[in-house]
Amino acid sequence: MFKKHVLLLGLGILLFSTAGYGQEDNPVPTGELSLDQILDYSLLNSPLIRQSQIDEAIGDQEIKSSLAGWFPQISASAGGAYNIKLQTQVIGDQLITFGQPWNSNVLFQVNQTLFNRDQLFASKTSKYYREQLEKVTENSKINTIVEVSKAYYDILLANEQLNILEENISRLEKQYKDAKNRYDAGLVDKTDYQRSSIALSNVKSDRNRVQTSFDAKYAYLKQLMGYPHDSDFTLQFDRESMVAEMFMDASEPLILDNRVEYQLMKTQQTLNEIQTSYEKWNYLPELSANYRYNWLYFNQDFSNLYNQAYPTSSVGLTLSLPIFQGGKRVNRVRIANLQVDRGEIDLQNLSSQIKTEYEVALANYQSSIYEWEAIRDNMEMAENVYDIIKLQYDEGVKAYVDLVVAETDLRTAQINHLNAIFQVLESKLDLKKALGLIEFN
Repeated sequence: MFKKHVLLLGLGILLFSTAGYGQEDNPVPTGELSLDQILDYSLLNSPLIRQSQIDEAIGDQEIKSSLAGWFPQISASAGGAYNIKLQTQVIGDQLITFGQPWNSNVLFQVNQTLFNRDQLFASKTSKYYREQLEKVTENSKINTIVEVSKAYYDILLANEQLNILEENISRLEKQYKDAKNRYDAGLVDKTDYQRSSIALSNVKSDRNRVQTSFDAKYAYLKQLMGYPHDSDFTLQFDRESMVAEMFMDASEPLILDNRVEYQLMKTQQTLNEIQTSYEKWNYLPELSANYRYNWLYFNQDFSNLYNQAYPTSSVGLTLSLPIFQGGKRVNRVRIANLQVDRGEIDLQNLSSQIKTEYEVALANYQSSIYEWEAIRDNMEMAENVYDIIKLQYDEGVKAYVDLVVAETDLRTAQINHLNAIFQVLESKLDLKKALGLIEFN
């Protein structure tokens, strides 16, 4: 049961120090927080990490419980009885009655395991189970860093979109007033300011959509962080430094041993091999030593039962040798060997999956960088086109519809540029995760 339970903890969570168990021990930061501050808080308070830390502590206690079998097992017991009918036995030509009506005993016993395959298995596997549990916690931290960072970027993206929309609204409001004044002066027909009103209404609708999304985005980030929902914070953001962080060495080689999942699988394969040895140990005897001291009490009357003790003591060895179990041991060894074979296939399959994940992440990152560069150039051109058409419209050379198109193109280019920046940052995260380069304290 110990082995199966810890294996479930080790592999099932692919869904840590104990200092992070209690969120109340850590101050809740408020105000403007940077990504590093958010990640530091998340590594201490994320529900996923705290669950993994508790699972690690549970596994450690189970390991200690299994290893306790090597220590002396001391017990004491007591009993008593009233013999309603005493035993009678024929000896020669006489009928002899044995025993006393009242009897009792107190037994003190010490057992010491000298050799036992279960205890030997627990000793050989304890290091690997602890390593497995630690890697599960490490994997939880990596996933938390990636997910929290993406949620952080999502809020920043929405905030930057909101700033662009606010700038566009200010520009469109001025255009609307200019178009209305021109119409009132009889210089143009009413379609110009009507188009301006429609464009302004559409951008205000986009702004409202982005504004109303903040509560949900912050709630999701708080959930990932383990942050109290009744407290609040805002995000610190430096676009220049973030753009500088977009780049990484895409030629970094993939090393499978850097991936926590691969390390976990290798550890599991080691445990599979030890399990094979364990099944083969079924042919070995079990040896234990014991010591007993037994106080016997008997008397005709209960009131005098414990007046006199008649102790006995013994020390001995117990050797148990399995001889025949109907082929059970042979089949268990075969099963263990098949588990090792299955583990080799699982390891090869995981290796292939990691390589595929890396290739996809690398392609996405390189594609995102290329797309960002192209969109950045498009945005700069859209800004130039808008400035020229705005000047020509003010001079009466261009129609208002041309200005609306240029405005729309500029807004689209600006938002696409923001999306491209954050797409690069997310694809960089995925690439670092695929390479096993996500770092944490």
